[in-house]
Amino acid sequence: MKIIILGAGQVGCNIARFLSMENQDDITIVDQSPELLKQVTERMDIQPILGFASDPDVLESAGAADADILVAVTGSDEINIVACEVANSLFKVKTKIARIRNQHYLNPDWSELFSQNHLAVDVTISPEVEIAKSIARSIEISGAFDVLSLLHDAAKFIGIRPKPSSSLIHTPIKMIPGIFSQFPVNPCVIAREGKIFIPRPEDQILPQDEVYCLVSTQNANKLMRAFGYSAQPERRVIIMGGGLIGLNLARQIEEQLPKIQVKIIEKNNNRAETIARRLHHSEVLCGDALDYDVLLEAGIAATETVVVVTQDDKVNILSSLLAKRQGANRALALLNNMGYASLVTSLGVDAIVDPRAVTVASIIQHTRKGRARSVHTLGEGRMEVIEAEAKESSGVIGLNVADISVAGQIYVPVIKRGSQLIEEPTKNVIKSGDRLVIIAAKSSVKKIEKLFALKPSYL
Repeated sequence: MKIIILGAGQVGCNIARFLSMENQDDITIVDQSPELLKQVTERMDIQPILGFASDPDVLESAGAADADILVAVTGSDEINIVACEVANSLFKVKTKIARIRNQHYLNPDWSELFSQNHLAVDVTISPEVEIAKSIARSIEISGAFDVLSLLHDAAKFIGIRPKPSSSLIHTPIKMIPGIFSQFPVNPCVIAREGKIFIPRPEDQILPQDEVYCLVSTQNANKLMRAFGYSAQPERRVIIMGGGLIGLNLARQIEEQLPKIQVKIIEKNNNRAETIARRLHHSEVLCGDALDYDVLLEAGIAATETVVVVTQDDKVNILSSLLAKRQGANRALALLNNMGYASLVTSLGVDAIVDPRAVTVASIIQHTRKGRARSVHTLGEGRMEVIEAEAKESSGVIGLNVADISVAGQIYVPVIKRGSQLIEEPTKNVIKSGDRLVIIAAKSSVKKIEKLFALKPSYL
């Protein structure tokens, strides 16, 4: 598969790195900066093209005529859009993905803008919207630092740090079903001291682990109790920073989690008035997130979750720590410089949001072949959560789940067959129409794609 990436900034570089880890056959990156291209090619085996991203001659030099996917992530929305138009009109590129940051382009009133009969952009990615979605998922289930909805919301993939009171700590994985017999507790992935792995039956959950479990949606709160978390009778969230991320997050909570009370703290008076007009139920306070009196007025001590999403990493770190010290139950901080991440979490911040990782993950899922779709990445791309559909013409039909499982590399925790959710389906034979959740190490992703690929005669 041939992929062209337009823009060698942090997002473009991370996409290239992610794809090169999979040994993708043909990746080209385009940028106007010789320095950026040099930095990328020194670390990765990909082809650099120096030039303006939407220039037809540059796209031709990049091999657009043979490209399967074009990913436009330059710093300009307009260049990204025009590049997709040129790639479609002159080179008939099949899939065109554009990063769009200006929210006016994404206004629901103009929903036809990116339809097939108008602008030739197949997929639009808005970093601010994607980051807000990621944070909203974490807020959805009290105590979780990450939540992913799978199989049309029949199952949840939840990231949890076990409380010291949890009986799961120091318990071998193979012993857990005997302790929690009422519903499956299924630790799929463990992140520990910079490493991430699929646990073996004899492995134990340790106090500082980040544990990712898959559970049916109806049992999500029971799972949290197993890890030592109790449901909050009244849920309050404070968002510090009223930029695009903060505004989008407040909107999503209002629409999807209406029982949660939301307050926003925004330093700029004009911006505070603007977001107050755009929200329906959220309370907006004008003030400094580092001001103790402002936090006191916001009711920080009675707050379940504080989310700090200003444009300044230092403010985000200090505000998160101050909120925790003043009584907030948990704090999530946006960090652009992930070099601070381990230090910040060791000081007491509960979760870090990496904006580049969220944006890259939202783009990568559209580069998958066949019926295997990456829906989430873990450990800087070293592990993927894949949702795959078994079609009659794919090679996976008739195989036992155990046949495609590889210890430490590929694990299938659940199958959805019609309306039935089959958890821990080790001995089940895969049938046409089954939807599988697969946890796969990066080195095994291509194998998954091949198993679920359609035979040529069915394409």
